[in-house]
Amino acid sequence: MGKFMLNIQKLDLLIAFYIACIAVAELMGAKTFPLVSFGSVNLSASVAIFVIPLVFSINDIIVEVYGKQRAQSIVRSSLLIILFFLLFSLFATKLPPTARFAAFEESYDLIFSASARIAAASLTAFALAEFMDIFVFAKLREKFGKRALWFRTNASNFISQFLDTTVFITLAFYALGEPLSKNAIFLVGLILPYWLLKCFMSVIETPLVYLGVGWLKKEK
Repeated sequence: MGKFMLNIQKLDLLIAFYIACIAVAELMGAKTFPLVSFGSVNLSASVAIFVIPLVFSINDIIVEVYGKQRAQSIVRSSLLIILFFLLFSLFATKLPPTARFAAFEESYDLIFSASARIAAASLTAFALAEFMDIFVFAKLREKFGKRALWFRTNASNFISQFLDTTVFITLAFYALGEPLSKNAIFLVGLILPYWLLKCFMSVIETPLVYLGVGWLKKEK
């Protein structure tokens, strides 16, 4: 049994973990928790903040070891999987429950049915940001070579996560009935602290990128 469990390709394990992180963010990201309060201003974050930076870091690891095209293929595959996951969630919540499950139907639907707008915003932002992350990291690798991995991974993450945060929050929370100025103030108040928190998480996870690249290169 031990030998069977150890017979796993490292890249396969990394891709599986990558998809799991995305699924966790989609499924559990609706829950928010308090961060800090400044007078009457209370800042909070989604629980997805703990896994989203890992997704971008894994992108960088794969580009560093296997190249830009392989990373792009993995992102495309992951997007199809997550799209299937979201569509199946909608399908499953529409099916009528059996008598034994009826008592749990409301909770089940609450957990697995997201609004179409939130789901579309999340998927759109993720797709754009993931390809941006790969593009920026690959360009920086062309410039710096194998040097300054810490800079390359954080620079690409900061840029792509700003895009991810801006696109998602704008698509999900822009109020069509409100004037542009009022929307802008509200959205910036959400975007900036959440993006800065993602940047902070990216920085403290930088050692994991070095460990991941070294670990993956041993198999190549």
